[in-house]
Amino acid sequence: MKIKRQKQAKKNISFYKYNFSFRQPFQILLDGTFCQAALKNKIQIKEQMPKYLMGEVQLCTTNCALKELETLGKELYGAKLILQRFQVRNCAHFKSPVPASECLLSMLGESNPHHYFVATQDHSLTTGLKKIPGVPLFYIIANTIVLDKPSQGSLDHVQAVQLGELVSPAQQQSIRSLKEEQGIGQKDGERRGRKRRRKQSHPNPLSCLKKKKKGVPTPPLKKTEEGEKRKRNRHKKQKTEEGDNVSAPAITNT
Repeated sequence: MKIKRQKQAKKNISFYKYNFSFRQPFQILLDGTFCQAALKNKIQIKEQMPKYLMGEVQLCTTNCALKELETLGKELYGAKLILQRFQVRNCAHFKSPVPASECLLSMLGESNPHHYFVATQDHSLTTGLKKIPGVPLFYIIANTIVLDKPSQGSLDHVQAVQLGELVSPAQQQSIRSLKEEQGIGQKDGERRGRKRRRKQSHPNPLSCLKKKKKGVPTPPLKKTEEGEKRKRNRHKKQKTEEGDNVSAPAITNT
């Protein structure tokens, strides 16, 4: 790989890492057209892809892509053998297969939530994928695997996120996790039906003390007035018949 091409590939990979949260192992969806081109150009996909992306990869396909190669006959038998070596991801067309291009578009949805790379030589599929933001595209040209530059849809999406008009996938994921922790995204019935668990309460230590018996109140002492004068006893003298003076019993003033 030339140095210039390697620098461009590293730049494109960094774009998807920082703006669309792509992480290793990188998942690459392949169809029959890419495997046929690799067979003609004698390219070893399993060996070249990790070197190109400078990291661990997972090569995968769908059941619809395999069924399409079976219907096309013996001319694409070699491409079918290559595609069969990769992981088969579940799609929504297990009972009724659809063309590979339609199946791959359905796997990516509107925002490529599973962060798939797509490797194809189908021009109609490439046109549809470029309308979805955050979809890296691989193709083979001049006996070399090439990662296409970000599409205009991806660039417009990143610009809208930077201007605050949209929320990036990483921010959406963090918002979802916060809502799950707080229970905001649940239904009203679930929130109402769920009872709060009360914490185990310990008795008040003051309430465990024995009650003191109420004693009989002691009557207050009577205080004498400071200015009150002591009562004096008056003794009257009585004369007896003999003429002697006899002291009479004391009479208290009331």
